[in-house]
Amino acid sequence: MLNRRHLRIKVLQVLYAFFQTEDEDILKSEKQLLSSIDHMYDLYLWFLLSFEEIHQFSEQRIEDRLKKVRPTEDDLTPNRKFVNNAIFNQLILNKDLKKRAEERKVNWVGAVENDLMKKLFLHVVDSELYTSYMSTEESSFEEDRQFAVELFKKEIANFELIHDFFENKSIFWLDDIDLMCSMVLKTIKQMEEGDSEFKPILDLHKDEEDELNFVKKLIRETARMDDENTKIIDELTKNWELDRIAKMDIILLKMAITELKVHPSIPKKVTLNEYIEISKFYSTPKSQVFINGILDKAIHLLEERGELKKSGRGLIN
Repeated sequence: MLNRRHLRIKVLQVLYAFFQTEDEDILKSEKQLLSSIDHMYDLYLWFLLSFEEIHQFSEQRIEDRLKKVRPTEDDLTPNRKFVNNAIFNQLILNKDLKKRAEERKVNWVGAVENDLMKKLFLHVVDSELYTSYMSTEESSFEEDRQFAVELFKKEIANFELIHDFFENKSIFWLDDIDLMCSMVLKTIKQMEEGDSEFKPILDLHKDEEDELNFVKKLIRETARMDDENTKIIDELTKNWELDRIAKMDIILLKMAITELKVHPSIPKKVTLNEYIEISKFYSTPKSQVFINGILDKAIHLLEERGELKKSGRGLIN
């Protein structure tokens, strides 16, 4: 499921484009933001559906070998451990997964998609993990689950051609892959032997209304308060020239200052720590120290001006 940090990152991505183009239509950017968040779920569905695709290629290979003019003993008595994997078959039979995929028009249908899944299957079959799994006679639900988890982590989630496919679909998706992969792993780990085909898969949101209200307020208010936030940053960076500070740092500071002002239920330390952490991955190596120092000053300044009002139990810090 989504977390607040990833929601902040989605806002950051859209605001970066907004400020770069100097587009005055923030509602257009907000629409792009909400669409970007919604379409993250497609990644989750595509990954789950990939198990059925490689399962089908395995079934097809077994059938093709049985049709040989001179089949070998191995062809006639194939090792069906992979196609009998309990996790794969539960996902294939899961009606909730099928329903959601159909509603969102997510599938691996098409020449490009089919070729990609075939390459993924050959990649899987060539892996040491597959060889090790197929070499044992032991068969249990827990073994199947562990294999599915390791297969996804090592061979599917990190398959470079899948990353290329998703990047061509959306420039934002490479930043979303890790979170969606964690949802896939959580889905597999929650599956139980004998689970009904009606068992629901995970939702994207824990509280959709609350999460979408959070991002809409953050993007709108950051854009609306741009001038006053710029003045605050300028005041706190007197020894710096704003045009020499990384643009990403400026946007992170504007978002953080806005969040401090307009989200009274979020503790100051949470906001401070979240933007420092985000800066580690989305800005320069020195950004976290810079952002930490400026935000710490910003908190004191806003408190002096009476612009920082936190409400709720445990929110003093």
